[in-house]
Amino acid sequence: MAKAEQSGGQRSVVTTMLLLPTTLWFLLLLVLPLIVILVFSVGERGPAGGYQPAFTLDQYANLPARLKAFTNTLTLAPLGTILCLLFAYPLAYFLGVRASARAKPLLLALVVVPFWTSFLIRTYAWIFILGGRGIPALLAQFGLDDVRLINTPFAVLVGIVYGYLPLMVFPIYVSLEKLDKRLLEASADLGASPLRSFLQVTLPMSLPGIVTGCLLVFILLMGEYLIPAILGGGKVFFVGNALVDLFLQSRNWPFGSAVAMALVVIMLLAVTAYLYFASRGRRRADVSVI
Repeated sequence: MAKAEQSGGQRSVVTTMLLLPTTLWFLLLLVLPLIVILVFSVGERGPAGGYQPAFTLDQYANLPARLKAFTNTLTLAPLGTILCLLFAYPLAYFLGVRASARAKPLLLALVVVPFWTSFLIRTYAWIFILGGRGIPALLAQFGLDDVRLINTPFAVLVGIVYGYLPLMVFPIYVSLEKLDKRLLEASADLGASPLRSFLQVTLPMSLPGIVTGCLLVFILLMGEYLIPAILGGGKVFFVGNALVDLFLQSRNWPFGSAVAMALVVIMLLAVTAYLYFASRGRRRADVSVI
């Protein structure tokens, strides 16, 4: 009995030592900055900008002044995530289920290739494509004049799908690659149509990849700054653009901190709700497969 307790104590010490570096890293790089932002958010703007110690909730009461930024973010970020999913799933399905073993490495390399170029350069390329000398000029040849694409929500969504598509493809691809093909064969032998096999076998088995991809893209989009700044042209801006303005331009650190804390709370609520409904859907899918 004493020997078992000693062995358990040693395991506990080893576990603590293994978790200690990660815990310290987590506290230093995530919890501590959030505490600093929280403290700033209840302060006041100094006479020359920055932060002045105080305790007031005026910054939170002033959040409606940035309502447009929150509205754009909470509209385009989920929509961009859905569009990425709709475009990524067929590609991931082809790579994971249909592509041959010889062609798969080349196709995966083509998905990765955009990451070899600067994200800034790739986004700037869309200014020409969507600008007056790009697609609108081509449409004008067919009699569709005065078509404006750049500096619109459409341009921002195009940039989002183009920039974040690979981040959605790979988690879904990993889930589909692990799919046991014998399940599809068994489904077909039992008389299920290809569509029914997809809905009851393939789709449920790929749910972990869908959840991971959606979370990865959505969380990054909630803090996106570059795409709205370049393709939105100051007319379509996210909370990330508002934070840059508040911290670097107007130097209103307390109000910027309040906006940042509001964004963190919204993200936590959205991600928690998504995980809750995704877990319920996964349990129902597991029952369906069984």
